[in-house]
Amino acid sequence: MQENRFDQNKQTMEGKEAPGAAEEAVQDQVPEVPELPELDPAKELAAAEAKAAENYDLYVRAVAEADNVRRRAAEDVAKARKFSIEKFAEAMLPVVDSMEKALEACANEQGPLKEGLEMTYRQLKSALENNGMKEENPVGLKFDPNTMQAITMVKDPAVQPGCVAQVFQRGWKIADRVLRPAMVAVAQ
Repeated sequence: MQENRFDQNKQTMEGKEAPGAAEEAVQDQVPEVPELPELDPAKELAAAEAKAAENYDLYVRAVAEADNVRRRAAEDVAKARKFSIEKFAEAMLPVVDSMEKALEACANEQGPLKEGLEMTYRQLKSALENNGMKEENPVGLKFDPNTMQAITMVKDPAVQPGCVAQVFQRGWKIADRVLRPAMVAVAQ
């Protein structure tokens, strides 16, 4: 048997093959190929379109999320700018109150001291207002618990019930945010 194979190999090398030997040799060397499933172009196209639609949906969502992040960041920066003066303004409110008390104390006096206090007070209020602060003096307005703090109730026939009759301390806002509520007396 070994001689037979040797003879076949020798004949193959010399180019003289035994009949059918070449076919056997080729069949031995070629591995069996598994049968491929039949390809349906319509199904492949539908699957590719579905995958493309899914990827497009993911893309649209990612773009929308990026836009939302950008918008929120811009809003945060705008709020930070708008309210950056808040701590400084809170520290300045007692100074404004002291200036008002000083002006009340020298209301009957005349002279350069009073004029200096009035000028300083106007400059201070102007600086605060130029930086987004607004003073609230709600006399005669309907009581609003969001911007006012009721200290007492008073009977005042000149003021409608539920309205502010007297302001003990003015309120302040930065933009739409209450920095300090107005301290008021409400009419019964």
